[in-house]
Amino acid sequence: MKIKDIRAMGKDDLKAKLQDLKEEHFNLRFQHGVGQLEKTSTLKSVRRDIARVETVIREN
Repeated sequence: MKIKDIRAMGKDDLKAKLQDLKEEHFNLRFQHGVGQLEKTSTLKSVRRDIARVETVIREN
């Protein structure tokens, strides 16, 4: 997800997106622990997306 797309979202949309990303990160961590996750790079990208969204929320 690009930062300009995140900045274009409203505050409510950002909070909803953050919740979705946190749920996705939890599920990916669980899959990784069980050994079902093949693309471990998705963990890194989701973690960074969470950081981007939290940064934009803090800026507003």
